[in-house]
Amino acid sequence: MKIGNREALVGVGLFLFNFVWWFAFAYGLGSKDPSEYSYVFGLPSWFFYSCVLGVIVMSILVIIIVKGFFKDIPFEDEEFENK
Repeated sequence: MKIGNREALVGVGLFLFNFVWWFAFAYGLGSKDPSEYSYVFGLPSWFFYSCVLGVIVMSILVIIIVKGFFKDIPFEDEEFENK
């Protein structure tokens, strides 16, 4: 149960990081007048950094967290299987 709680907290932490990342770029860069926007690959920079780059960064973080910190836990009760 301890491992599950820790992994749930890590998941909530990843969610909060994703939300802060998105919010900071979307409202930080996107709050200017549209005529003042800068563009990356034809997209407004606020959209590129918050949505496109955000998905790439979060995908890499999730892969690293799952492979490095999460444990494989069997859901079957071994005590009953041995009988």
